[in-house]
Amino acid sequence: MSKKLKPIPVFQSETEERAFWETHDSTDFVDWSKAKRAVLPNLKPSTQTISLRLPAHLLEGIKAAANAQDVPYQSLIKVWLRDKLMQK
Repeated sequence: MSKKLKPIPVFQSETEERAFWETHDSTDFVDWSKAKRAVLPNLKPSTQTISLRLPAHLLEGIKAAANAQDVPYQSLIKVWLRDKLMQK
């Protein structure tokens, strides 16, 4: 048996909407069993700049490995870090 859903109110601002959803259960307004997974192919993950001090010989080795693969060394570092995380 399907539950009668309440209509979602019209909000004047994002702040008003946020306050509403903080105090109301969305299942009273949305039938989540009919929800579909969103696909956002053009969404780029946010990045954050960090500062990382490496010994000069280590950085030179990384740059040499990146040059051998014809990729920027920072991109190679990101690939290596991602691969290492995926191993866990």
